[in-house]
Amino acid sequence: MDRIIISPSKYVQGNGALANIGQYVKSLGARPLILADAFVTGLVGDTVATSFHAAGINPEFDCFNGECSRPEIDRLLARCNQTRFDVIIGIGGGKTLDTAKSVAFYQKVPVVIVPTIASTDAPTSALAVIYTPQGQFSEYLMIPTNPNLVIMDTGVVSRAPVRLLVSGMGDALSTYFEARANKLSGCQTMAGGASTLAAQAIAELCYQTLLADGYKAKLAVEQGLCTKAVENIIEANTYLSGIGFESSGLAAAHAIHNGLTQLAECHHLYHGEKVAFGTLVQLVLENAPMTEIETVLAFCRSIGLPTNLHMMGVKELDMTRLLAVAKSATAEGETMHNMPFKVTAEDVLAAIVTAHQLGL
Repeated sequence: MDRIIISPSKYVQGNGALANIGQYVKSLGARPLILADAFVTGLVGDTVATSFHAAGINPEFDCFNGECSRPEIDRLLARCNQTRFDVIIGIGGGKTLDTAKSVAFYQKVPVVIVPTIASTDAPTSALAVIYTPQGQFSEYLMIPTNPNLVIMDTGVVSRAPVRLLVSGMGDALSTYFEARANKLSGCQTMAGGASTLAAQAIAELCYQTLLADGYKAKLAVEQGLCTKAVENIIEANTYLSGIGFESSGLAAAHAIHNGLTQLAECHHLYHGEKVAFGTLVQLVLENAPMTEIETVLAFCRSIGLPTNLHMMGVKELDMTRLLAVAKSATAEGETMHNMPFKVTAEDVLAAIVTAHQLGL
């Protein structure tokens, strides 16, 4: 396979970066459609509008309806057919951003992604997750290119609930270990080829940044403050993890996350909270050194990520139900099969229970 690395054309991060959005977008288009829900519009709408007007651009806003669904995408495409917008901007959480990516893809215009939280590594990716209007998973939309521009206003992100930043650290925690597994197995990544040295280095830097600054960033965001540690963690959660997972590959940790959706008790958890436990399960599957497992456990405990099933809402260890989780995690097409050795459902069940015991 050829080695391939993919990324957004431009990534901008800074405290107050939204005040400059007009200048950044100017090179992409002069007729932007901005998608944001009512809360986010109230939070940053005036700042965004002022920035565009200063750049000589009159943007139009549309209120996101709350679900990245085919009807919502079609509604926005109909508006685009009435007014020829030349750039689509999504501001807010993941569903808003994925809707903006989808609309821009079908309209064949640039897309600008502006997350207001740092809870996952999805903003930089060439992927949108589409749901039914009722909120059930429907399909993945694979987009040929990454976003043209990603803007992270760290002042806005640091004022979001701390649990969202911690969840982002849980998602980012898996990046290095899954990249390491893919390097050994030689499996194709989401970028369409083998991993590059650059992507592997980015994944490792992501892990090192989490260990160095994760706890300090959590303390700052609990007070709604943006420090250097917060800046570093936002970059790790969003850019380092985003490039790392897409160009270095996913493996057991995310497959375990998907398997855990079989348990109703886990539905209240954020993506990264489940991925963090999935990382522990992957380390057990690999029979990683206890020193490495203990480092990951200590990190999770320091910032409040779950380290056992009880913390995730599973009160009793029902082996039949946990086997269903394991079977889901090893289903055909799952990223579990990117591991550098064969993994069965029985292997996963044993690793889940062992990881739980280690994390008590």
